[in-house]
Amino acid sequence: MKGAIRVSGIRFHAFHGLTRLERQVGVRHRVDVVLDHDISAPAASDRVEDTVDYRAVHDLVVRVGRENSFHLIETLAVRLARELLRAFPVPRVRVVVHKETPVLDGMVDDVAVEVEMGREELAE
Repeated sequence: MKGAIRVSGIRFHAFHGLTRLERQVGVRHRVDVVLDHDISAPAASDRVEDTVDYRAVHDLVVRVGRENSFHLIETLAVRLARELLRAFPVPRVRVVVHKETPVLDGMVDDVAVEVEMGREELAE
């Protein structure tokens, strides 16, 4: 049975960006993740061992987001997609990285980059 695990609004403070302010003081980031997943086994068993544990997804996203410093959120989005595919037995992931209150000459809520990646793209 086709399904998806969705974890939305994972927030952390990190140092991704081009400006000195973003790299020294940092800004808040928000990540949304969707992992395509066959939910037949967990739906039948009702056991977390048969599915993707969203706690582990959250922990991976926060760890990768905090332990790295990239100039571009595109780089962060692709790194997250690759790490999620390596960590969990899913065929496809979608990741949206939002940089909240980015340094711009004007006001916006956030800027975001979205990436979708399949397991076959890991070899690239």
